[in-house]
Amino acid sequence: MDDPPMRQHPHIYSSFKNELYDAHLWRGRALFISFAALAGLTVVCFTWLTEHALAIFFKAQSGFWWAPLVWTPLCAAAIVWITRRYFPGAAGSGIPQVMAAQDPEVSGSTRGLFVSLRLALAKMVLTAWGLLAGLSLGREGPSVQIAAGVMHSVRRWLPKRSQISEHSLLVAGGAAGIAAAFNTPLGGVMFAIEELTRKPEHRNHGLTIAAIVLAGLMGISAYGNGSYFGVIRIDGFGWSALLPGVMVSLACGLLGGLFARLLVVSFSRQFPGLVHHAA
Repeated sequence: MDDPPMRQHPHIYSSFKNELYDAHLWRGRALFISFAALAGLTVVCFTWLTEHALAIFFKAQSGFWWAPLVWTPLCAAAIVWITRRYFPGAAGSGIPQVMAAQDPEVSGSTRGLFVSLRLALAKMVLTAWGLLAGLSLGREGPSVQIAAGVMHSVRRWLPKRSQISEHSLLVAGGAAGIAAAFNTPLGGVMFAIEELTRKPEHRNHGLTIAAIVLAGLMGISAYGNGSYFGVIRIDGFGWSALLPGVMVSLACGLLGGLFARLLVVSFSRQFPGLVHHAA
């Protein structure tokens, strides 16, 4: 009886050599990391721009109390018109656009309607203009779309053998925006882990996380190692606040449940088939 054939195990040295000397692979990684740093710096510039725009508005308001009555509605109308006419993909917070761009059913040509370098620049200008007008806007959602647009733009220079997908670029860009905007690299990493678990792309997970941390460090290098939400200090906190705290918690829970129930009832009456299918 013949002996069973020996199993062929991959040679560790040859695998390491192929990994080390693949120029296309390392060029793609270098571009990926470089654009992650660029995305972080872009969000830092965007943060600086929005902060100064808001400061100018408050300064003008303090000097001319009547200015927002004229300036704000005129700017709001102009921003809405420009957005709908030239940049429809820049409308909204920016996070839904990035999530839609990650949908596998979205083609490459359609993906540019949600995330692109052109939309990223438009988002920066329009958001800063909105804050200059005194509109109630935030920069966190736009930061996600801006960073994703910067990261997604690198796809045209990536080698075909770089093994970096567009999904990895979008996840890294969106998470880099979160890390740089909130000054929390770990927050961006957690977002990436949540998104990466939906795709079987285990090869570049470490590279993506490294890019997110680097983008977050761009924000820390500019604004310091401070808390984005500040520090809450409560004086005189004791057992006397226990009962009011419990009552407030119960009331919030009951009101939240009642609100959710009302939403379900309203949707069930408007879209009975959809609610029944979801149930």
